[in-house]
Amino acid sequence: QVQLVESGGGLVQSGGSLRLSCVASGSIFSINAMGWYRQAPGKERELVGTSGTITTYADSVKGRFTISRDNAKNTVYLQMNSLKAEDTAVYYCFARMFVRGAHSSSTYWGQGTQVTVSS
Repeated sequence: QVQLVESGGGLVQSGGSLRLSCVASGSIFSINAMGWYRQAPGKERELVGTSGTITTYADSVKGRFTISRDNAKNTVYLQMNSLKAEDTAVYYCFARMFVRGAHSSSTYWGQGTQVTVSS
């Protein structure tokens, strides 16, 4: 059993900053990649960025958002600066990993955390 628990969402004014955290726990053997998606009301889920061998970002957040990881703690962070109203969404973390005893990797998801940016 694997759990991903997010924290750090909330309400912030346009131009402000927030930092999201996501901790993975359970029968983890190794984590290949961690990252973040987001989903705004009425829109499809959008990949924000992934931290694996390299770290990549959606064009819409490049230069404003930074993904970092603490591998010892199975944790991924999303530092969001210069926030805009259009960044308002539910943010979901994910992790692609091998659980103990598995022969292939699987993707696990957090429950989501709301980020609201007021203009």
